[in-house]
Amino acid sequence: MCFRRELKRGIKRAAISLVMSVLVAGNGQAAEPLTLDEAVTAALKNHPQAIEARENLKGAEARTGQALASYYPQINIAADWSKGRSFLTPLESIQETEVHTDALYLKQTIYDFGRTAGTVAAARGNRAAAAEALAITRQDIAFRVKNDFDLLLAAGKQVTATRETVRAREAVLGQAREFFHQGIRPKVDVAKAEANLYAARTALIRAENNQDLARVELAQAMGLPSLEDRPLVEPSPAPEPVPERLQALQDALAERAELKQLDALKSSAAASLKTARSGYLPTLSGIASVGYADRDFPPEGNVWAAGLDLTVPLFSGFSTVEQEKEAVARLRAVEARRNDERLQVVKDVESAWLGIKEGAARMASTEKEVAAARENRALAEGRYQEGVGSIIEVTDAQSQALDAETAHIQAVYDYRTALARLDRAMGKE
Repeated sequence: MCFRRELKRGIKRAAISLVMSVLVAGNGQAAEPLTLDEAVTAALKNHPQAIEARENLKGAEARTGQALASYYPQINIAADWSKGRSFLTPLESIQETEVHTDALYLKQTIYDFGRTAGTVAAARGNRAAAAEALAITRQDIAFRVKNDFDLLLAAGKQVTATRETVRAREAVLGQAREFFHQGIRPKVDVAKAEANLYAARTALIRAENNQDLARVELAQAMGLPSLEDRPLVEPSPAPEPVPERLQALQDALAERAELKQLDALKSSAAASLKTARSGYLPTLSGIASVGYADRDFPPEGNVWAAGLDLTVPLFSGFSTVEQEKEAVARLRAVEARRNDERLQVVKDVESAWLGIKEGAARMASTEKEVAAARENRALAEGRYQEGVGSIIEVTDAQSQALDAETAHIQAVYDYRTALARLDRAMGKE
């Protein structure tokens, strides 16, 4: 009986262990690590702004097709029926009339002095601008993902550093209580150690909340409702090659999508001006029709017509003049925007390049600061454990160590952010 009971218990424990291992394996699969490249790829695919920009480009392509339609003949089928009383000149009398007409109509613009060409060129310019707008959106999304990815990594490191401070202050509190019970240290050491510990725990709560917020920000930047519990893969610590200042500026002025977009809008505005000025000129079209007409239905009499249509604008209420003025103003406005954007590109490159330089220097400085602060904290904690140091000395050393860790984490984050800003300033995803 005892053997059977133990056997049943063993089988039950094995089954529970199997279920737990499956659950753990399932959870491990759900929490697949996330790399920066995967985050950027997912964002460019899923983010609503990227989808909107792609659809806007499709709309611009469709409008280009609509403009090209004016080069092709317009063909329509029409059926008419009319009945009434009309004065017939050959009969010199009023007669009742009834006519059924079914016909195929064709119209082809032969020459319109640049109206259609200007419209098509403007549509193509707008299409090119929409393509650059998509590139701008993709670059903005990629930059935001990189920034939020690094922010989440920095928040995680801050949590780790703060937890280390909490553990250190828990140890100091235990030591202070032991000294107090032995009569070596006064009660004030215990109170001071408790206050320091609660302050560190408060800082840990704030750090963990910042980490949760950073996770939400990254999920939103990727166009996802949540990241769940996916851990992040730390990017390679190898330093990325930074282009020379002048080379970075030249590449930005040549590749920046905002400047290319404004170039396309300038071409569109120039084409619109050409279209507006063609409003002063005539339009020549060819027309033709073939069909049937008769008093009875269906009509049996064959009819056809062919001819030319010349339209010469004489007076349009000054609308053509105002359209020309509007087109000129639009062209000048685009040129001004491009000059302003060029200044902004220079500023972006200079700011990012200087930020990289500063971040690299701060990383080197704070790395040494962290090493010195950790050594100082270890010495202070050792002195207190030996009973020769003061609680204030330990507290200052621990606070200084945490401040140094925070400064180094911030320096690394600022450096990586500056690298991402330089990529964005140079028109890279």
